[in-house]
Amino acid sequence: MSRRSKAIKRTILPDPVYKDLVIAKFINNMMKCGKKSISENNFYTAMEIIEQKEKGKKGNEVFRQAVENVKPVLEVKSRRIGGSNVQVPIEIRSERKEALAIRWIIANSRKRGGKSMAIKLADEFMAAGKNEGASVKKKEDMHKMAEANKAFAHFRW
Repeated sequence: MSRRSKAIKRTILPDPVYKDLVIAKFINNMMKCGKKSISENNFYTAMEIIEQKEKGKKGNEVFRQAVENVKPVLEVKSRRIGGSNVQVPIEIRSERKEALAIRWIIANSRKRGGKSMAIKLADEFMAAGKNEGASVKKKEDMHKMAEANKAFAHFRW
């Protein structure tokens, strides 16, 4: 057990355009080398692209739906039991669900081919909003792994 005091959670300010904390967290996660202005520019350009392609839908609503569709419910953690490692399925806390969803969307949009980051982000948001795409597949793979190892669920603590 750690002897240190508990880590203090920093509060972040909502983003300036949509006044949304999840969007602010997303932009902060997307940032590389402290270049927040580039990250913000890519995100808001992606929102404009979504609004042009998806008539009648707001960009932040598509973003919210995408994050909600990518959030996992279960994950597996390795435990050493009787000389062998087993994957134990565990339910995820809400903060971690959101953090994983954001991380997966960013990683999978970066993996997409060719185009600018704003276009790749917009495509990933629209795909995840429709329950398609690499981010949703990652969530489903994690759920399949947890389902396959359901027999070890009694080992969680």
